[in-house]
Amino acid sequence: MPPSSSPPASAAIPANHPVEILRFNTCGSVDDGKSTLIGRLLYDSKSLMEDQIETLERSADITGGGQINLANLTDGLRAEREQGITIDVAYRYFATPRRKFIVADTPGHLQYTRNMVTGASSSNLAVVLVDARLGVIEQSRRHTYLTSLLRIPHLVIAVNKLDLVGWSEERFLEIRDAFESFLPLLDIKDVKFIPLSALNGDNVVDSSKHTPWYNGPNLLAHLETVHIGSDWNLHGFRFPVQWVNRPNNPRNASLHDFRGLSGQIAGGIVKVGQKVMILPSGLKSRVKEIWTLGGSLPEAFCPQSVTLVLEDDMDVSRGDQIVGLDLLPGMSTDLHAQVCWMNPRPLQRGRNYYLKHTTQTLQAIVTSLENRIDIHTFEPQPDPAELGMNDIGEIRIKTAKPVVYDGYGTNRLTGSFILIEQGTNQTVAAGMLMPPQEPVRPEYNDFAI
Repeated sequence: MPPSSSPPASAAIPANHPVEILRFNTCGSVDDGKSTLIGRLLYDSKSLMEDQIETLERSADITGGGQINLANLTDGLRAEREQGITIDVAYRYFATPRRKFIVADTPGHLQYTRNMVTGASSSNLAVVLVDARLGVIEQSRRHTYLTSLLRIPHLVIAVNKLDLVGWSEERFLEIRDAFESFLPLLDIKDVKFIPLSALNGDNVVDSSKHTPWYNGPNLLAHLETVHIGSDWNLHGFRFPVQWVNRPNNPRNASLHDFRGLSGQIAGGIVKVGQKVMILPSGLKSRVKEIWTLGGSLPEAFCPQSVTLVLEDDMDVSRGDQIVGLDLLPGMSTDLHAQVCWMNPRPLQRGRNYYLKHTTQTLQAIVTSLENRIDIHTFEPQPDPAELGMNDIGEIRIKTAKPVVYDGYGTNRLTGSFILIEQGTNQTVAAGMLMPPQEPVRPEYNDFAI
């Protein structure tokens, strides 16, 4: 069967068509070709400036065969270039007529798993690279599990370096079958397998003549067309207050009494006239006005950044959360969560940390370790004594003040947190909250307006 020829990205796109932004990250084991793949995407999609191309061509990293080292487009640290590995997360931006892209190149080394979690936390899609010669190894499984844990809705398994195994369809199918043996254990619904060679550009931006047995899209065509419109949570209004906006402009008397509440909508839709609740106080009011930099709006939705003006003057401050009266969140000082531990010093019960959730930071103590995940079987091992660096497990946390939250599977913004070590201010864990046992009652503090 001949390889598919993807239509030009600009084909059949109206001039006024809104351009979506797709955030994606590359992950997988060390030396699977993540940085080279991103470099190839940038190079072949003509997203590089002339001076960038000239710098690459003058670089001492040009191989003996005259090939440009495309990995240098993302591996910017001197240590990365010297060792030929990715250490830190590198973000790159490019666009086609169909979409804009923000891509995070994340490290493959086990000791930098925390960097991979950081880069993947805001992604719509993850690309897990697998070296066709090595097949599915521990880091392939670990990063696929983390993709599931972080609820990244779309996954691409890119079987790279197929040119080094003679473009073998049999090898491609072996790797696909290995993934499909454990993917049903994970909560990933949209998975695409693509055979490619990042170094040579096969099936990256242009379809390859070397894979006549593959009739799917090349990588860029898939990135341009994967449906992401429903990835944001538009059910249940959530608005963590970041800043109380009191403009001080003596030349504009109309702003003298202005008191707006600014932040990013973390879920749902808000409309002028909508009744809302402020948590944790439970007071109620209505939305009087919605403002953005461009002026007032009749409604706004996730993930817009806006300023809300309420009809009633009440005590609302940073860290409070304004929510709609339907699909109410949970609110508790006792939290149950999954965490990825990122610090060399192990996590043990009874330790005190700062917990940062949405726009607030508060004191917290780890009260118990429920289990640790065996990365080989994905089975929980109950009651571990500690969680070591890069371990994944379930814990319980007690906080100094109530936390207003959703389960991470429902809302990635209000269901996530980080733990910060007191004294050093180092981020030691990324956490995903379990669904609350019961939501806030609608009649909570119903004496309010």
